[in-house]
Amino acid sequence: MAEPYYITTAINYPNGRPHIGHAYEGIAADVVARFQRLRGREVRFQTGTDEHGLKMARKAEEQGRTPRELADEMASYFREMDERLNVSFDRFIRTVEPEHHRASQAIWQRMEEAGDLYLDRYEGWYSVRDEAYYDESELKEGEGGEKLSPQDTPVEWTVEESWFFRLSKYQEPLLELLKTPGFLEPASRRNEMIAFVEQGLRDLSVSRTSFDWGVKVPGSDSHVMYVWVDALTNYITGLGFPDETEHLAKYWPADLHLIGKDIVRFHTIYWPAFLMSAKLPVPKKVFGHGFLLNKGQKESKSLGNVTDPLALADQFGVDALRYFLIREVSFGKDGSYSPEAIVERANGELGNAFGNLAQRTLGFVAKSLDGKLPEIHGHTEADTTLFETVDRAISSDVPEAFDALALQQGVEAWLQAVFACNAYIDAEAPWTLRKTDPERMETVLATLYICIAQLAVAIQPVIPASALRLLDMIGVPVDCRTYEAVRTHWYSALAESGFRIEKPTPLFPRLELPEPEGEAS
Repeated sequence: MAEPYYITTAINYPNGRPHIGHAYEGIAADVVARFQRLRGREVRFQTGTDEHGLKMARKAEEQGRTPRELADEMASYFREMDERLNVSFDRFIRTVEPEHHRASQAIWQRMEEAGDLYLDRYEGWYSVRDEAYYDESELKEGEGGEKLSPQDTPVEWTVEESWFFRLSKYQEPLLELLKTPGFLEPASRRNEMIAFVEQGLRDLSVSRTSFDWGVKVPGSDSHVMYVWVDALTNYITGLGFPDETEHLAKYWPADLHLIGKDIVRFHTIYWPAFLMSAKLPVPKKVFGHGFLLNKGQKESKSLGNVTDPLALADQFGVDALRYFLIREVSFGKDGSYSPEAIVERANGELGNAFGNLAQRTLGFVAKSLDGKLPEIHGHTEADTTLFETVDRAISSDVPEAFDALALQQGVEAWLQAVFACNAYIDAEAPWTLRKTDPERMETVLATLYICIAQLAVAIQPVIPASALRLLDMIGVPVDCRTYEAVRTHWYSALAESGFRIEKPTPLFPRLELPEPEGEAS
């Protein structure tokens, strides 16, 4: 039996509507989750919203309503985004849930029992936008002389009574963890965190008294937990913590926390330290992906370049958007997008390469053989070479890349196999063989038919709706739609069953950019 697999995204902070960066992380995590399911693993995929903290409280106050009213509205937009983009989560968690408050208080009590919490006074810099504390040495000076965080967000001087967590106690165990191969990737993030810890860790303020929108500290009702204590706990709340549930036993520790590079410190220093204190296992891997830039610029409301991912999905299609985001960006690094680039990738690779390959092959079978699946009359070296190329892609190149979270490289390996199929059909020219050698024509079409099915299975994690549509169209049995099963002899059984293919409809209609306003004829 394959090992269970637990993957999470960072829970999104819903003080505004979702932007393309939120969609990027959700889609990337979904590709990994779907890939692991195709490998036969029992996957648990969790995402959700992080709804407490000063930022939410202030936003609600600005709008003249309660934080809960704001949270309820905004959380619905994030769930709608995931559902619309075909993100196959198993659990959408909200930190306002009573179960989450109970879990957060339980981990707090465990840290208290370990002697790792004490009451003191906090004086220092705090970024409301980041919900993060910063040391003076980490700050930068803005254009107007104001102090800014490393993320270029405003900071304010904060003084209040606070519970502190003995983070300094865990310096050596955290260094050892960070140096463990595979725990934190990419390597650049790992090196940053090792350097941060080696500078010396200070104890962490983990409660606030200046507002009350959050999880109450057990025994200190005037305090609410620092938002990151409660936010990070979501990963075990969703498994039933603090109860000894079947899900907790099966899926924890998490196989992968997939997060943005700007919150690596919280996930690889604070979170493991909390877990160590609470006598709980630490996650197996944290991966900090890069930012998605709008034509090379980081999105911000002040620049007016924040993109609604659902608008992009409506304009170009969900699968075209998903394909672009995974294909275009080297996962782990920053990447850029634009409508022009989405159209170019979708038309050139999905439409012209894969879509046209399927359309030509299946259309020819439908027309020339009345939809009856072609027979194989022996193999030539060209057939064998193509089978080996496609098989290598789906059995090793694509899964090995996806397993290593090299998502772009996985799609590239798949695309090279698509190109090999196109080169084969052009070289073999079944439309010519129809008159000169009908048996050879059938072998060529059968070879392509099998390869197209294998390629559709391999790309399922990235373009699930389109791949499913194609697999349904060509009759691949449901139990053969995995990397391993599609390599078996399903084709002969399908042909013997009398299955006939109908005239195919295009998988990927050609995309066009909208005409600029004022230029329509």
